[in-house]
Amino acid sequence: EGCVQPAMAPSINAATARVLDAVGVQLLVAPQAGCCGAVRYHMNDQAGGLDDMRRNIDAWWPYIEQVEAIVMTASGCGVTVKEYGHLLAHDPHYAAKAARISLLTRDLSEILPQFEAQLALQMAGKGAQRVAFHPPCTLQHGQQIRGKVEGVLRAVGVDVVLCLDSHLCCGSAGTYSVLHPEIAHELRDRKLANLAATGAGEIVSANIGCVTHLQSGTATPVTHWIELVDRMLAPVAPG
Repeated sequence: EGCVQPAMAPSINAATARVLDAVGVQLLVAPQAGCCGAVRYHMNDQAGGLDDMRRNIDAWWPYIEQVEAIVMTASGCGVTVKEYGHLLAHDPHYAAKAARISLLTRDLSEILPQFEAQLALQMAGKGAQRVAFHPPCTLQHGQQIRGKVEGVLRAVGVDVVLCLDSHLCCGSAGTYSVLHPEIAHELRDRKLANLAATGAGEIVSANIGCVTHLQSGTATPVTHWIELVDRMLAPVAPG
Protein backbone atom coordinates (compact mmCIF):
# COMPACT_ATOMS: atom_id res chain seq x y z
CA GLU A 1 0.00 0.00 0.00
CA GLY A 2 3.00 2.30 0.39
CA CYS A 3 3.42 5.26 2.72
CA VAL A 4 2.76 8.46 0.75
CA GLN A 5 -0.17 7.17 -1.31
CA PRO A 6 -2.50 6.09 1.54
CA ALA A 7 -2.00 9.53 3.13
CA MET A 8 -2.21 11.76 0.05
CA ALA A 9 -4.49 9.78 -2.26
CA PRO A 10 -6.17 6.83 -0.52
CA SER A 11 -8.63 6.71 -3.41
CA ILE A 12 -5.97 5.01 -5.56
CA ASN A 13 -5.67 1.88 -3.44
CA ALA A 14 -9.44 1.79 -2.95
CA ALA A 15 -9.99 2.00 -6.72
CA THR A 16 -7.43 -0.75 -7.28
CA ALA A 17 -9.22 -3.05 -4.85
CA ARG A 18 -12.58 -2.48 -6.56
CA VAL A 19 -11.22 -3.06 -10.06
CA LEU A 20 -9.35 -6.23 -9.10
CA ASP A 21 -12.42 -7.49 -7.26
CA ALA A 22 -14.49 -6.88 -10.39
CA VAL A 23 -12.25 -9.23 -12.39
CA GLY A 24 -12.08 -11.85 -9.66
CA VAL A 25 -8.65 -11.13 -8.18
CA GLN A 26 -8.47 -11.48 -4.40
CA LEU A 27 -6.29 -9.00 -2.56
CA LEU A 28 -4.45 -9.67 0.68
CA VAL A 29 -3.14 -6.71 2.68
CA ALA A 30 -0.07 -6.96 4.91
CA PRO A 31 -0.84 -4.38 7.61
CA GLN A 32 2.73 -4.18 8.91
CA ALA A 33 4.20 -3.19 5.52
CA GLY A 34 5.16 0.45 5.02
CA CYS A 35 7.59 2.57 3.04
CA CYS A 36 9.44 0.56 0.41
CA GLY A 37 12.72 2.28 1.29
CA ALA A 38 12.84 4.60 -1.70
CA VAL A 39 12.39 7.81 0.31
CA ARG A 40 15.34 7.08 2.58
CA TYR A 41 17.44 6.10 -0.43
CA HIS A 42 16.57 9.42 -2.09
CA MET A 43 17.82 11.14 1.07
CA ASN A 44 21.08 9.13 1.03
CA ASP A 45 20.06 7.17 4.13
CA GLN A 46 20.87 3.81 2.62
CA ALA A 47 21.05 1.97 5.94
CA GLY A 48 17.58 3.25 6.85
CA GLY A 49 16.27 2.33 3.42
CA LEU A 50 17.56 -1.23 3.78
CA ASP A 51 15.84 -1.46 7.17
CA ASP A 52 12.57 -0.42 5.51
CA MET A 53 13.08 -3.17 2.95
CA ARG A 54 13.73 -5.81 5.61
CA ARG A 55 10.61 -4.74 7.51
CA ASN A 56 8.50 -5.10 4.37
CA ILE A 57 9.94 -8.52 3.63
CA ASP A 58 9.04 -9.59 7.18
CA ALA A 59 5.52 -8.20 6.70
CA TRP A 60 4.96 -9.91 3.34
CA TRP A 61 6.66 -13.21 4.03
CA PRO A 62 3.76 -14.89 5.93
CA TYR A 63 1.62 -14.41 2.80
CA ILE A 64 4.21 -15.51 0.27
CA GLU A 65 2.85 -19.02 -0.33
CA GLN A 66 -0.70 -17.73 -0.78
CA VAL A 67 -0.11 -15.19 -3.54
CA GLU A 68 0.78 -15.14 -7.22
CA ALA A 69 2.09 -11.57 -7.20
CA ILE A 70 2.86 -8.56 -5.04
CA VAL A 71 1.04 -5.73 -6.80
CA MET A 72 2.34 -2.17 -6.87
CA THR A 73 0.16 0.80 -7.77
CA ALA A 74 2.99 3.34 -7.47
CA SER A 75 5.73 2.82 -10.04
CA GLY A 76 8.28 4.52 -7.77
CA CYS A 77 7.68 1.82 -5.17
CA GLY A 78 7.59 -0.91 -7.79
CA VAL A 79 10.99 -0.09 -9.24
CA THR A 80 12.46 -0.16 -5.73
CA VAL A 81 10.86 -3.42 -4.60
CA LYS A 82 11.97 -5.09 -7.82
CA GLU A 83 15.51 -4.17 -6.74
CA TYR A 84 15.25 -5.73 -3.27
CA GLY A 85 17.05 -8.85 -4.47
CA HIS A 86 19.98 -6.79 -5.71
CA LEU A 87 20.08 -4.34 -2.81
CA LEU A 88 19.97 -7.06 -0.14
CA ALA A 89 22.12 -9.61 -1.94
CA HIS A 90 24.87 -9.02 0.63
CA ASP A 91 22.59 -9.79 3.59
CA PRO A 92 22.83 -13.50 4.51
CA HIS A 93 19.55 -13.37 6.44
CA TYR A 94 17.49 -11.64 3.75
CA ALA A 95 19.15 -12.28 0.37
CA ALA A 96 17.04 -15.29 -0.63
CA LYS A 97 13.79 -13.78 0.63
CA ALA A 98 14.53 -10.45 -1.07
CA ALA A 99 15.19 -12.19 -4.38
CA ARG A 100 11.85 -13.99 -4.19
CA ILE A 101 10.00 -10.80 -3.29
CA SER A 102 11.52 -9.05 -6.31
CA LEU A 103 10.49 -11.88 -8.63
CA LEU A 104 6.90 -11.71 -7.38
CA THR A 105 6.58 -7.93 -7.69
CA ARG A 106 4.38 -6.62 -10.50
CA ASP A 107 3.16 -3.18 -11.45
CA LEU A 108 -0.63 -3.07 -11.72
CA SER A 109 -0.26 -2.52 -15.47
CA GLU A 110 1.39 -5.94 -15.71
CA ILE A 111 -1.62 -7.61 -14.07
CA LEU A 112 -4.62 -6.08 -15.81
CA PRO A 113 -3.83 -6.78 -19.50
CA GLN A 114 -4.97 -10.40 -19.06
CA PHE A 115 -8.38 -9.06 -17.98
CA GLU A 116 -8.84 -6.53 -20.81
CA ALA A 117 -11.62 -8.48 -22.53
CA GLN A 118 -13.49 -8.95 -19.25
CA LEU A 119 -13.19 -5.28 -18.38
CA ALA A 120 -14.26 -4.21 -21.87
CA LEU A 121 -17.37 -6.37 -21.57
CA GLN A 122 -18.27 -4.91 -18.19
CA MET A 123 -17.79 -1.38 -19.54
CA ALA A 124 -19.69 -1.88 -22.78
CA GLY A 125 -21.74 1.18 -23.66
CA LYS A 126 -19.80 3.56 -21.44
CA GLY A 127 -18.87 6.79 -23.19
CA ALA A 128 -15.33 7.12 -24.46
CA GLN A 129 -13.18 10.03 -23.41
CA ARG A 130 -9.76 11.42 -24.27
CA VAL A 131 -7.03 11.44 -21.64
CA ALA A 132 -3.35 12.31 -21.78
CA PHE A 133 -1.10 9.70 -20.19
CA HIS A 134 2.12 10.74 -18.49
CA PRO A 135 4.30 7.62 -18.14
CA PRO A 136 6.46 8.00 -15.02
CA CYS A 137 10.22 7.61 -15.39
CA THR A 138 10.10 4.80 -12.84
CA LEU A 139 7.65 2.91 -15.06
CA GLN A 140 8.99 3.44 -18.57
CA HIS A 141 12.71 3.66 -17.77
CA GLY A 142 13.17 2.10 -14.33
CA GLN A 143 10.94 -0.93 -14.96
CA GLN A 144 11.07 -0.83 -18.76
CA ILE A 145 7.27 -1.06 -18.91
CA ARG A 146 5.89 0.75 -21.92
CA GLY A 147 2.51 0.61 -23.58
CA LYS A 148 0.70 -1.52 -21.00
CA VAL A 149 -1.30 1.25 -19.32
CA GLU A 150 -2.25 2.66 -22.71
CA GLY A 151 -3.21 -0.82 -23.88
CA VAL A 152 -5.59 -1.43 -20.98
CA LEU A 153 -7.23 1.98 -21.35
CA ARG A 154 -7.66 1.63 -25.10
CA ALA A 155 -9.12 -1.85 -24.64
CA VAL A 156 -11.91 -0.38 -22.50
CA GLY A 157 -12.64 2.44 -24.94
CA VAL A 158 -10.50 5.32 -23.73
CA ASP A 159 -8.78 7.56 -26.28
CA VAL A 160 -5.25 7.74 -24.83
CA VAL A 161 -2.68 10.20 -26.12
CA LEU A 162 0.94 10.85 -25.21
CA CYS A 163 2.45 14.31 -25.23
CA LEU A 164 5.46 15.48 -27.21
CA ASP A 165 8.05 14.83 -24.49
CA SER A 166 6.47 11.74 -22.94
CA HIS A 167 9.88 10.18 -22.39
CA LEU A 168 11.03 13.02 -20.11
CA CYS A 169 10.62 13.60 -16.37
CA CYS A 170 7.78 15.77 -15.02
CA GLY A 171 10.04 17.09 -12.24
CA SER A 172 8.66 15.04 -9.37
CA ALA A 173 11.51 12.50 -9.21
CA GLY A 174 10.96 11.25 -5.68
CA THR A 175 12.10 13.94 -3.26
CA TYR A 176 13.57 16.12 -6.03
CA SER A 177 10.47 18.32 -6.22
CA VAL A 178 10.84 19.08 -2.51
CA LEU A 179 14.60 19.60 -2.44
CA HIS A 180 14.94 21.41 -5.78
CA PRO A 181 11.57 23.13 -6.32
CA GLU A 182 12.73 25.73 -8.84
CA ILE A 183 13.99 23.22 -11.40
CA ALA A 184 11.19 20.78 -10.56
CA HIS A 185 8.54 23.44 -11.25
CA GLU A 186 10.21 24.37 -14.53
CA LEU A 187 10.08 20.73 -15.63
CA ARG A 188 6.49 20.44 -14.41
CA ASP A 189 5.28 23.50 -16.29
CA ARG A 190 6.96 22.37 -19.50
CA LYS A 191 5.37 18.95 -19.15
CA LEU A 192 1.94 20.43 -18.41
CA ALA A 193 2.12 22.68 -21.47
CA ASN A 194 2.80 19.67 -23.68
CA LEU A 195 0.05 17.66 -22.00
CA ALA A 196 -2.41 20.53 -22.51
CA ALA A 197 -1.48 20.65 -26.20
CA THR A 198 -3.00 17.17 -26.62
CA GLY A 199 -6.46 18.62 -26.03
CA ALA A 200 -7.26 16.02 -23.37
CA GLY A 201 -9.59 16.97 -20.54
CA GLU A 202 -7.88 14.75 -17.98
CA ILE A 203 -4.31 13.66 -17.27
CA VAL A 204 -3.55 10.21 -15.91
CA SER A 205 -0.32 8.75 -14.61
CA ALA A 206 0.94 5.71 -12.70
CA ASN A 207 2.82 7.15 -9.74
CA ILE A 208 1.62 9.18 -6.77
CA GLY A 209 4.59 11.55 -6.99
CA CYS A 210 3.86 12.44 -10.60
CA VAL A 211 0.12 12.80 -9.94
CA THR A 212 0.51 15.23 -7.04
CA HIS A 213 3.36 17.19 -8.64
CA LEU A 214 1.51 17.69 -11.92
CA GLN A 215 -1.76 18.54 -10.16
CA SER A 216 0.00 21.30 -8.21
CA GLY A 217 0.45 23.23 -11.46
CA THR A 218 -2.87 22.82 -13.25
CA ALA A 219 -6.63 22.95 -12.81
CA THR A 220 -6.97 20.01 -15.21
CA PRO A 221 -7.75 16.85 -13.22
CA VAL A 222 -4.71 14.61 -12.72
CA THR A 223 -5.45 11.10 -11.46
CA HIS A 224 -4.01 7.61 -11.33
CA TRP A 225 -5.10 5.64 -14.38
CA ILE A 226 -6.75 2.95 -12.24
CA GLU A 227 -9.13 5.59 -10.87
CA LEU A 228 -10.35 6.19 -14.42
CA VAL A 229 -10.97 2.46 -14.90
CA ASP A 230 -12.78 2.37 -11.55
CA ARG A 231 -15.04 5.27 -12.55
CA MET A 232 -15.89 3.56 -15.81
CA LEU A 233 -16.80 0.36 -13.95
CA ALA A 234 -19.19 2.19 -11.64
CA PRO A 235 -22.89 1.69 -12.41
CA VAL A 236 -24.48 4.45 -14.44
CA ALA A 237 -26.94 6.43 -12.33
CA PRO A 238 -30.53 6.11 -13.59
CA GLY A 239 -31.97 9.08 -15.45
